[in-house]
Amino acid sequence: MGEREADSLLVERVQSGDREAFGLLVAKYQRKLLRLVMRLVRDPAEAEDVVQEAFIKAYRALPNFRGESAFYTWLYRIGVNTAKNWLMAHGRRMPSMSEIGDEETEGIEDSVLLRDETTPEGVLMSRQIGDAVHAAMEALPEDLRVAIGLREIEGLSYEEIAEVMNCPIGTVRSRIFRAREAIAARLRPLLDTAPDRRW
Repeated sequence: MGEREADSLLVERVQSGDREAFGLLVAKYQRKLLRLVMRLVRDPAEAEDVVQEAFIKAYRALPNFRGESAFYTWLYRIGVNTAKNWLMAHGRRMPSMSEIGDEETEGIEDSVLLRDETTPEGVLMSRQIGDAVHAAMEALPEDLRVAIGLREIEGLSYEEIAEVMNCPIGTVRSRIFRAREAIAARLRPLLDTAPDRRW
């Protein structure tokens, strides 16, 4: 049984009144949704509040969920919309990377594949690349940052990202391309690559 089918069975159980089934869905997706929301809200405590609110909204909306998209795609869309609404309601700006603690930023650094940690130079280069990726993602407009995060960190397909972000697939492709180009521009000086090559 695939992940989508397993989620569908849990959704059906929730729709039949089984609250424990929803607890299983929360347990399965809480960390992933928190990672997504953290890219928008940036404050761990506030992101947890937004995630909790998103799950409450999902629970209330679940009776109307028809399964036309995967559950996690539907849930991510609720999470993104809840985070955007929260930011607007609180008049918040996006915090800079210096305002985020190292423990919250480790995840993106750990996802950088260009590492050679066998030498001190390799460790330093790894850290510089991680910092450059952080800075590049920080500088991206919100729509590009969310799109690239959903693709590269969460592993969603272009179709799923289009559903989450509620936009055409062509827009998703454009946003991801622009995000990759911006990140590549930041990495070129570190990697000594030619301006006409991405990596």
